[in-house]
Amino acid sequence: MNGSEPNIEIFKPFGEAFELMKKILFQPFDLKKWFIIGFAAWLANLGRGGGSFNYQFNRREEAQKINEAISQIPHPILVLGISLLVVLVLVLIVLFSWLRARGGFMFIDCIVKNRAVIAEPWREFRKEGNSYFLFSLVVTFVLIVFAALLALPLIVLAFKGRYFLHLHRARLDVYVILIIAAWIFVILLVIIAWALIASFMVPVMYRRRCRAYEAFRAALSLIAAHPGEILLYCLFLVVLAIATGLISCFAICATCCIAALPYIGTVILLPVFILFRSFSLVFLRQFGPDYDVWVTFMPPEFAPALSGMPPMPPAAQSPTLPPEPPSSPVG
Repeated sequence: MNGSEPNIEIFKPFGEAFELMKKILFQPFDLKKWFIIGFAAWLANLGRGGGSFNYQFNRREEAQKINEAISQIPHPILVLGISLLVVLVLVLIVLFSWLRARGGFMFIDCIVKNRAVIAEPWREFRKEGNSYFLFSLVVTFVLIVFAALLALPLIVLAFKGRYFLHLHRARLDVYVILIIAAWIFVILLVIIAWALIASFMVPVMYRRRCRAYEAFRAALSLIAAHPGEILLYCLFLVVLAIATGLISCFAICATCCIAALPYIGTVILLPVFILFRSFSLVFLRQFGPDYDVWVTFMPPEFAPALSGMPPMPPAAQSPTLPPEPPSSPVG
């Protein structure tokens, strides 16, 4: 390996991120700071999870009652209502995406500068947040088109094989399941790839104050240049995600489902959110100054954790010597 290449690690950045989380939230503990940073974290993850519950009791009877109620609605009113509902859902999706894009920069700013501020980063990173929002909308549209186009050959293949499957009905279920599984696998792979790229894009945009397309190219170049390290990073994230799921379930049970409420649950699980985001930031800074969000400013309390060096003791002041008496003039 070339000596100029960075030494990329996984466990060391995680340890540093854990130290940052402790300094941000517990040294000292400030409940107001938790609620403010928790709001930024909630915005940054808006729509990605939540405290929804599945109602299982008498679901068939409830569905039958709903169908009976819908059947009594006049057809034109029903079509109009469904259309308005679809429009409302689309508007909410776009709104949540915009707030999530803006909140991502706010959350990173709270971590990087160890401060609980909402209004200032909201205004400061308005251009970057809007750029990322528009770019994510384009990517979402492309993914939907890709999923539809990918499904077309599978549908055609299913129709062409209909006669064969009619003669061999025992293979029908296996054939359909394999087609659907292949489609789901490809779509999930693309979604995971985009999620990884997006998780790198926001820190790059925060560091360089650039547009989303430039950050997208930088993230792709980084992944292409270090595929092994990025793969290990992703595998470690999977382990962390499993552990986080267990912690979340325990928190929901321990708080009588209070942790499942929007925003409140984010505040309760704020150490987990900060740990995850800090880990990605510390991991990225290993690739050089262009990926280091602390290159221009680092809170003094972060220096020991991020540099791995103990805090420097204050410099000892040299004793002040009394001024020498003026020399007498030579007669």
